Amino acid sequence: MPQPQEKPELDPAAAYKRVMLKISGEALMGDQGFGLHPPTVQRIAREVKTVHDMGVEICMVIGGGNIFRGLSGSAQGMERTTADYMGMLATVMNALAMQSALEGLGVFTRVISAIRMDEVAEPYIRRRAVRHLEKKRVCIFAAGTGNPYFTTDTAATLRANEMACEAIFMGKNGVDGIYDKDPKEHADAVRYDEISYDDVFAKRLKVMDASAIALARDNNLPLIVFPLDEPGGFRGILSGEGTYTKVQG
Repeated sequence: MPQPQEKPELDPAAAYKRVMLKISGEALMGDQGFGLHPPTVQRIAREVKTVHDMGVEICMVIGGGNIFRGLSGSAQGMERTTADYMGMLATVMNALAMQSALEGLGVFTRVISAIRMDEVAEPYIRRRAVRHLEKKRVCIFAAGTGNPYFTTDTAATLRANEMACEAIFMGKNGVDGIYDKDPKEHADAVRYDEISYDDVFAKRLKVMDASAIALARDNNLPLIVFPLDEPGGFRGILSGEGTYTKVQG
């Protein structure tokens, strides 16, 4: 368990006071094809700690695709609702792994689950979660929205709005923003520095699912897509540096 520490004061250089960090479950796999890679989880935890040390209040949502993906299970004949609930349980496992890594670094953390499992996580109560953030605890929201047919992208956008986050940071592996086409397959792909939510819809860019984009757009919540595998990238962008794409308007 982490030792008691003073609450970090907000760094004047920080562009935002409270943010949501959304990462995929696949980001925790490292070079493996499945599951959790502890050194990768610890590396991401260190990135989160550098931002926490700036005094920024941090919410997190982690996908579950490294363990189980509901849509994939449904495509193979499993009943969709059951498959989605299994995917939600996978996100709880990832959240617990990230909590362990963060607390090993001395960062107080709470896992807050949309599905009650009181022995391992707190139930989601908005006012309690807000209080955790005010006390500079990292809040990891697990089990999606608690409902099937909604992705963790939608859960991240929903919780970001409920927690009054000032922006959603979406960490990606291997890309430094949003491109007009897949940069891994097209050498002439062009990166956007800034783009509107309406253009994301119109160009059918695969950033987040449509319901998440609509929720962010309707609530004027900026989305920042940045490279998660670039050391110091998360902190750098909060300080006005680095390469990323900003979606707003």
